[in-house]
Formats: sequence, C-alpha cells, structure tokens
Amino acid sequence: MSMPGPLVDAFGRPHSDLRVSVTDRCNIRCVYCMPAEGVEFKPHSAILTFEEIERFVRVIAGLGVRKLRLTGGEPLVRRGVCRLVKMLSAVPGIAEVAMTTNGVLLAQYAGELSSAGLTRLNVSLDTLDRERFREISRRDDLAKVLEGIAAAQRAGFTHIKLNAVAIRGQSEDDVVPLARFARQNGFELRFIEFMPLDGENRWERCRVLAGEEILRLLAAGIGPLEPVVEADSRAPATEYRFSDGLGRVGVIASVSEPFCDRCGRLRLTAEGMLRNCLFSTEDWDVKTLLRSGANDEALASLIRRAVRSKKRQHGTDQGQFAETRQAMHEIGG
Repeated sequence: MSMPGPLVDAFGRPHSDLRVSVTDRCNIRCVYCMPAEGVEFKPHSAILTFEEIERFVRVIAGLGVRKLRLTGGEPLVRRGVCRLVKMLSAVPGIAEVAMTTNGVLLAQYAGELSSAGLTRLNVSLDTLDRERFREISRRDDLAKVLEGIAAAQRAGFTHIKLNAVAIRGQSEDDVVPLARFARQNGFELRFIEFMPLDGENRWERCRVLAGEEILRLLAAGIGPLEPVVEADSRAPATEYRFSDGLGRVGVIASVSEPFCDRCGRLRLTAEGMLRNCLFSTEDWDVKTLLRSGANDEALASLIRRAVRSKKRQHGTDQGQFAETRQAMHEIGG
C-alpha cells in the first residue's frame, strides 16, 4: 500500500495524535460534558468493534500517527477495553497508548491496564471536596476516584496527569488544593478552560475561568511559577513549574489563548466518524468504509481528506467556535 508523506493540513500542521472514543456511555454526568437526564446512547451494534478500531489504527499509523489516547464517554465502562489496549499497543508504529478516565472504575482495572501496555493515564479530578464533586458529576464517587488514582500508582503508572475543568464561580476554591495534592503525590496537573461542549447549552464566555487567573491563584496560594522551556511545543497545555522545584502544572487555555495553530490531533468517535477538530461541523464516515469491504487505500484517502479539510481554529477559518451538534461525551474527550 503506497501512502507517501506525512499527514499535514492546509495550514502546515502535522498530525501524529489520534483520540479514539470507545464508547459514548459514562457512569457519571459531569455538568460540562453531558446532560443530567434524557441522554440516548448508541446501541452496541452502532459503535466500532475492537477489530475495526485496530484496523483503522493500523492504517493511520502507516500515515505517521504515533500516539493514541482512548477516551469516551468513560472508556472503562466498555467491556473488554483492556483487550483493546493490548491490541493497539501491538500495532507497528504506535509508540504510546494512553487513556483519559474519570477514575471511578480505575481501582478495578489499573493492574490489567498496565499489563496490557497502557503507558499513560489522565484522570479527571475537578475538586477534592466531596459535596462539590457531587454537584459537578451528579454522583457521590470522589472516594472511588481517589482510590483509583492510588491503585494506578501501585500498578506502576508513573505518568499520571490530573485534569480539572475550570469554571468561574465553581472552581476558584479548588485550584490551590488540587495543586497541593498533585505536588504532594507526584502528579502533573492540567487545568482546562470550560468549553461550549456541555450538551445543555449552558456555556457562556463569562463562565470561563481563564488560564492567567488560574496562574495568579496558584502563585498567591502556593508560590511563584516559571515556564517550562523544554515542554513539548505541540502539546495543548502551556506548562509551568513551581520555583521551589516541587511540581508542575499546565493550563489548556482553549478559550482565552487557543492553541489551534499547533494542533495535530484527530478524533475517531465511538460510532466510527473521523473528526479533525472538537468543533468540526463535518465528519468523515470510517464505519461505512470498514463495514463495506473497503481496502486500506480507501481508508487512507478518507483520512487525508479529513486532514486537508481542517479549519484554522475551533472548526472555522474565522476564529470563533463553530456550533457543534454534539456534546463532549459524544465526540470523545
């Protein structure tokens, strides 16, 4: 199969990172991701099988993709997901298989995930306050998440990141406690600005707790920060280290300081649609190709079309957020 050249879009951005959503289902209901009620999940027959995901990954790895991240929904509610991790870890060219999880089931699966070849974990943790956790997630599962993080450490995971969505009027009191928790336990912490993907259309720009404000809170509550100059320039987070040498934090300022000019990520939804941006208004139908007997060249051609069609920023060429039809849990975080 001839597939010359890297995956580069019209703006010169190379693509080597794929997010794979393995399910749109989740065992919690975070306010920034999905509605509290009335969510209609896809039937099992409508989502990609593990074998279909593996085949797609083999093709896209041949085009230069090296990093995979499994997402959802919540990936650990997909039965047999550890088998998928093992399958994808064995694909030639794939250097890293990571996972983003809410951590509720992590204590049960941490050891098996490590044995299967998972290299990195991102755990969503917006607060250490039990009542505020319940308000955000609409579930009383903070203890399970903390247990899962501890189990991941025991299982040997050394690259554990904590993801915290920052919402004005909700997150201010959590910034410093989360940073202290991360510093004390050797975790990397990422604050993610609230984006308009909540599924209930409650997002407003005034509810975004901006990255620069988060940094001010950290400096006042813990101590001075300095930029990490050796950080990956293509990563979504701008990284900082505390001047006392203890711990790092990152800010993903998707709203106040978009990183679209260096974005090299693609997304495969659970139902088999390829997206070139979280806010893309166009999907490319991978599932139909996979299930109609299409060859690898056809899949590669579809991938290249999706990359070439990528807009400049947030799904548009003008810079504003495109009005996406889907909530975060449907696209894949």
